[in-house]
Amino acid sequence: MPRRLTLLLGLASAAMLAVVPLAAARPMPAERATQGSILIAFQGPLTGSQSANGLDQLRGVRLAVREINAAGGVLGMRLSLIAGNDRANPDNGVAVANAIVARHPYAVVGPYNSSVGLKSLPVYERGGVLPVRMTSLDQTSAYGATVQPMNSQISPVEIGWMTAQKAGKVSILWDPSAYTKGMADRMFRALDRRGVLVTKIEIDPAAADFSDVVAQALTNNPDVVYVSTYYPQGALIADALKVQADQGNDAKCFMGLGNQEQSFITEAGVAAAARCTFSGTPTPTQFTSERAKAYVASYTRAYHSVPGTWGIFTYDSVYLLAAAITAGNAVDVDATAQAIFKIKDLPGATGPITIAKGTGNRSNVPIAILTVNSRGRFVLEELFS
Repeated sequence: MPRRLTLLLGLASAAMLAVVPLAAARPMPAERATQGSILIAFQGPLTGSQSANGLDQLRGVRLAVREINAAGGVLGMRLSLIAGNDRANPDNGVAVANAIVARHPYAVVGPYNSSVGLKSLPVYERGGVLPVRMTSLDQTSAYGATVQPMNSQISPVEIGWMTAQKAGKVSILWDPSAYTKGMADRMFRALDRRGVLVTKIEIDPAAADFSDVVAQALTNNPDVVYVSTYYPQGALIADALKVQADQGNDAKCFMGLGNQEQSFITEAGVAAAARCTFSGTPTPTQFTSERAKAYVASYTRAYHSVPGTWGIFTYDSVYLLAAAITAGNAVDVDATAQAIFKIKDLPGATGPITIAKGTGNRSNVPIAILTVNSRGRFVLEELFS
């Protein structure tokens, strides 16, 4: 039987779906597994400035679905997939989530952006859909489970790197999105407690040029500029920092995790990207498990491109979901939710996966400090887990 895939792109597509009342959007578990298949969903930014992340994540989900189905499915049933494009916009995300809930999926992988998740995840909860979220904001911990890092896990690594620089003055450029603002606030508080002079400047994520903002950040001759943005803005900031450095106005560049994406290097240029240090996770080729190697090979073969940062996490998310359904021994959301909180050392492409019962967060999550080499590739400097 061929794999069924419906790709719902954008608000227009989402609006075209029949949105049913919430009471009707809570089907009995049997409705999630009709005709021998279990319907799951993906939500992420498939168009817009963060589309490289969203497409990579969708590809990771697709690979896992194909592999699981080829191996006989879950409890003898195939997985089928629908996908929604939120464009990294919270309002779009709500429309997409409502449209997805109307299709009665069993679970959703995503959303990715925390600002989107704050609005979308409650829609899934009310609709009886189990999220395997890709958000990193701690405030989203109440919803389902995740295999990727949370900001309370990432922040200590970033603060540790910053402390090692022994910086007396730091400028923080921050995007007002939920995750990036939260990380900037954590960095500010940590540095302020240490007596570091901090200049904190909010950016406009819609801006096409950050030359003036960067010049302002460098006014006090900081030792480090910390950039808490997503990669489209971070790439432009890195380029502006290099221009200033070439003119003798130099500072170390530290990019927050939202900037770790190969497109950052493409858009900023290797010379500008190589001036920066990044917090993030190992890239798929830096994970050492046989599952990671198989993932990279399968991804490259299927999509004729190098895998991005986050698709390997959505890939593991589908396998986590499949393991929980199997452990619960029923197509029942409550049984799966209880089973997912008992997952311990599940072999994943990103390493062993253990889910904390209280939060649904991954307790043994991989977090890294990276640089960029002269060939335009991320290099793993330190790994924390």
